[in-house]
This record gives sequence, C-alpha cells and structure tokens, in this order.
Amino acid sequence: MVSMSFSRTCKLAVYTSLAFGLLLASTLTAEEPPDVRALMTADEFKAAGLERLSPSELEALNRWLLRHTARQASELRQHNELVSEEIRKVEQEGVRTRIAGEFHGWDGDTIFRLENGQVWKQRLPGNLHYRASAPEVELSKNFMGYWMLRVLEADRAVGVTRID
Repeated sequence: MVSMSFSRTCKLAVYTSLAFGLLLASTLTAEEPPDVRALMTADEFKAAGLERLSPSELEALNRWLLRHTARQASELRQHNELVSEEIRKVEQEGVRTRIAGEFHGWDGDTIFRLENGQVWKQRLPGNLHYRASAPEVELSKNFMGYWMLRVLEADRAVGVTRID
C-alpha cells in the first residue's frame, strides 16, 4: 500500500512538473500543440519512461497535459509546495532563452520579446547600443529580488519587469 501511494505521488510530481514545464516552455508557439517531447530533454523523457508509450498514448498524455494546465496550473502555482519549490529554484537559477528576432539594444523604454513567449519591459533607465540577431539572454533575480535581463554576448544587464 505504501509503495502504491509513493508511486502515485511520484507520478503526480512528474505530471505536475510537466504542467509547470508547459508554462515555461520556450519551444511552443500559439500554433503548436503542447508535446512532452518538446518540454523535456531526451534524458528526462527516458527517465520518466515515456519512450515506452505508443504514439496514441503520447498524444493522449499531451491532451491531458493541455487540459490539466488550463484547469489547474494557476492553483498549483499558488497552493502546491512542490510546484512552489520548483518556482523558487527557477528564480534562483535564472532562465536562459533568446530575444525573438533582431535586437537593437535598449533605450530606457524597451520591450523585450523572448523566444519562450515571455515579454519583459525595461524598468531601469539606461541605454545599450548593441545589434544582434536573436542573442541569448539570461533572466535572474538580483540580491534585492528584482529581475535582471543579461545579454550574454554583450555581458550587459538591465532591470526588467515581466508584462506577459
């Protein structure tokens, strides 16, 4: 009985992680349906045993993931300690993604549209004159708890606030 309960808890943790991953996935666009293969690394996919699923079982899991995320993700983010702990880890480690398209620096009022779908607004004054195509950026919290966006190629950062 204990192992059955532990197994259910582990599965819930995996599915909760998948749902959380859907919220943060950088590979999804509005036109693409969610797919666990795009949300997980190959090692994570294998460790979860998902490579044994048939194509129709994977499709069913993807449909469930979409429904679960739409119905319960907000609730889990607010009230589930496992999810809250994962959010804290992400905030401490930061997130790496790329700016979507051409980048021309910032000028005090810049909006940053990222490949992972997030949109951030510059919150601190300052200018950076730098041109690049889809440069890699890192978002992390500073020691005061405010978000910073660092353009890795330029090794320059600016304070930002998430707007979408």
